[in-house]
Amino acid sequence: MPKKTMPAKNAGMKNFEERLERLETLGEQIRKSDIPLDEALAAFEEGIRLARALENDLEKIENRIEILMNSTEAPADESPDLELFEQ
Repeated sequence: MPKKTMPAKNAGMKNFEERLERLETLGEQIRKSDIPLDEALAAFEEGIRLARALENDLEKIENRIEILMNSTEAPADESPDLELFEQ
């Protein structure tokens, strides 16, 4: 039985954190002064694609949070406990 491949959306990377780490690695590569221009350009292009995909994922997460926060299941006079998000 052939292995299932991941959707192209994730470009073979399993999760948000791995893709973010890859973006950070690409940024470090581009900052090196000894990297050839064609490699820097390829890293930049991949980084742009990753950044856009990650931004899209964050927007989806924000929308889900918005839906959860505005859910009609909670009593109207009860505000959600956001203690975990406070610093």
